[in-house]
Amino acid sequence: MSTMRASIPDTMRAVLIRDGVGPSSALYLGEAPTPTIASPTDVIVKVRAFGLNRMDLLQREGKYPVPPGASKILGVEFSGTVEAAGNDASLPAGTEVFGLTTGGAYAEYVRVPAPMVLRKSSVLSWEQAAIIPEAFLTAFQALKVLGSLKEGEDVLVHAGASGVGIAAIQLARSFGARKVFCTVGSDEKAVFCSSLGAQAFNYKTTDWSEELAKATDGRGVDIIMDFIGAPYFQKNIASLKRDGRLTMQGFMGGSVLDAKFNLGSLLVKRLRIEGSTLRSRSVEYQSKLVQDFFGQGGLAAIERGVGSEGADALRLVIHKQYDWNDIQAAHDEMAANKSTLLYC
Repeated sequence: MSTMRASIPDTMRAVLIRDGVGPSSALYLGEAPTPTIASPTDVIVKVRAFGLNRMDLLQREGKYPVPPGASKILGVEFSGTVEAAGNDASLPAGTEVFGLTTGGAYAEYVRVPAPMVLRKSSVLSWEQAAIIPEAFLTAFQALKVLGSLKEGEDVLVHAGASGVGIAAIQLARSFGARKVFCTVGSDEKAVFCSSLGAQAFNYKTTDWSEELAKATDGRGVDIIMDFIGAPYFQKNIASLKRDGRLTMQGFMGGSVLDAKFNLGSLLVKRLRIEGSTLRSRSVEYQSKLVQDFFGQGGLAAIERGVGSEGADALRLVIHKQYDWNDIQAAHDEMAANKSTLLYC
């Protein structure tokens, strides 16, 4: 038996891709079957807002495989209202939530296991809630789960003005990092990241590794979060302290090292390197990550920061809002690297 708030139609509106793959012009608003309860822990959420992520662009282009069993409809983060719930979901119909899914958020309805959603506080708007899951959970995974961030350690975040970068800078501070550094592609972004509490290096006008060495008196940092890959790899290794950790979330600059690399630093410094994508993880892993983020105070810190001007307040930064009829323009905005966080 399941609870249901209202009659849910058999079909729903959703953002689809002509021929299944293509440029942004292939996106259109069409009809798709409405998902149904498949497990006692499932909920069906009526989507109020969804966030855009770079993986959406890659999936649209056929460069990001959809996990087995996941919806082929784009979108991994959303906010909305529970419309139906399985017996073991513990989230009755009518509950306002936001969460993470393996796919399907670009639609009127999305099916998701209840442990992958959190109750939405009244202090959060639908739009603010929709941009939390992917960015903040990716950052939380990199810093705490993979990077084992400890109070008093120093952190470098590449692509600091990206959605995940913004989340990482603030979470690192919230979890007690001593200093947070980041790389950005413009002076404007450097000023913005400085307002979040990070010392920013414009990689287009300076050598970020040299500037980091100056800022740390040659000591480097304990943790580096990297999305760039091969072009930064050797400088990343050189910029880590002994027992440092490099977590890799992407290869925006390429994945193949062109030059010879001396492995000696890995042994001498006792470095740890770990790569991970979030979407390819099991539902059990992602569910635990969501609950750990809640249990370790990540969500509470965000809620405290909404509307606060305090130095320690976490900020939810939205670059631009789009109606989902303008999804092509939203994808183009993200592809042009203009955005921090977008939602529809």
